[in-house]
Amino acid sequence: MSRARVARRIAAGAAYGGGSIGLIGVAAMGVVLAEAQLAKRTVGTGTAPLPPAADGLYGRPFGTEDPLRLALLGDSTAAGQGVRRAGQTPGALLASGLAAVAERPVALRNVALSGARSDDLERQVSLLLAQPLGPPDVCVIMIGANDVTHRMPATESVRLLAAAVRRLRTAGAEVVVGTCPDLGTIEPVYQPLRWLARRASRQLAAAQTIVVVEQGGRTVSLGDLLGPEFEANPREMFGVDLFHPSAEGYATAAMAVLPTLCASLGVWPEPDRPEPERREGVLPVAKAAAAAARQAGTEVTGARAPWALLKHRRRRRLTETGTGDAAGSGAAASPGSTAGDSAGNAAGDSAEDGGRREGREGRAEPLPQDSPQS
Repeated sequence: MSRARVARRIAAGAAYGGGSIGLIGVAAMGVVLAEAQLAKRTVGTGTAPLPPAADGLYGRPFGTEDPLRLALLGDSTAAGQGVRRAGQTPGALLASGLAAVAERPVALRNVALSGARSDDLERQVSLLLAQPLGPPDVCVIMIGANDVTHRMPATESVRLLAAAVRRLRTAGAEVVVGTCPDLGTIEPVYQPLRWLARRASRQLAAAQTIVVVEQGGRTVSLGDLLGPEFEANPREMFGVDLFHPSAEGYATAAMAVLPTLCASLGVWPEPDRPEPERREGVLPVAKAAAAAARQAGTEVTGARAPWALLKHRRRRRLTETGTGDAAGSGAAASPGSTAGDSAGNAAGDSAEDGGRREGREGRAEPLPQDSPQS
């Protein structure tokens, strides 16, 4: 059965209260459990630091009035577990990148929880919607890895995600979901568990895409967090516990999410229309979801039902600046340019052919970052 059909069945089961749809055969369970025990002895032998607090105001050079409000929800990846500085977390990277592109300050609130599964999203959404200032302008959700590792039924996982997206959209927030990462890239996981983990991760990611698009959100495929860099350089892209991303890994993931985050607010200097030469197009949502699960960094957004737009947005490499003297400097422009120039160049100068990432090849200039100001 094709991935598109499996994803559609999972999404339909979530919508209509169907039972669990197994992602692996029962006959394979003995081997899987043995391999899982072996992987557990290796993964997590290092101690990943707790996520540093990164909430605060970014982009102070653009003023402090009327900031955009950005929220992050999800699991340890959204929280930023594995790095030691606030500026290295995905929330900080996205907030300062959004400030530079929009040329507005950005107020960040991160309610993600390490170890969270999709059943924690209801609590996280309630925290955000209870804020006195009302719902955020845009929310980024990263969830799914713990659902796979804890064998949560896929139909339940996507039903809970759909409910969270629906609540946020009803409240008026834009929603971007980084779909389930490819757990087959974790270095200590061996075959056949690696193949099964990859299959389960991608099937869940495709099903997540379907339900998110149907609720009016956008998705970005995190895949192997993101692309060949993780598979080719796992010791650089993963942290000390070999499970959570390193600072470089988070920067790579944030680099892919930022264009979609900005586009959801209408500030990304690139139109929402397909470019056939970049292998973009309008497809049935299930086929778009399956295609996105195969290629990390792919955006899917709703078109006229039952169609969806598949995009490979141009992006620019993100880097984290230091703390101390850099604190409060805001999303300043790189030498010889303005933040507006940086935003324009992000759409024009770093063209990408079918998923090739220029950041890895050193041709993309970084968007400068800042540290949070509480």
